Amino acid sequence: MKSKVKEFRQKLNMTQKELGDKAGVARQTINSLENGKYNPSLILAYKITILLGLESIHDVFTFEKEDLED
Repeated sequence: MKSKVKEFRQKLNMTQKELGDKAGVARQTINSLENGKYNPSLILAYKITILLGLESIHDVFTFEKEDLED
């Protein structure tokens, strides 16, 4: 899964820690999301989308075919 979390977070002048605190997760989780090393739950993806001021999860997270394979 690809993520635009960093791009949108930086536009809001928000740190990883600030976003993590608002989303109820650790700064390291935000870092892992931004680096494509962690796939969020649907609830966390939606929460982050809203916190970034967006309406669609697809604006922030891009699902790829490989993400659906075992």
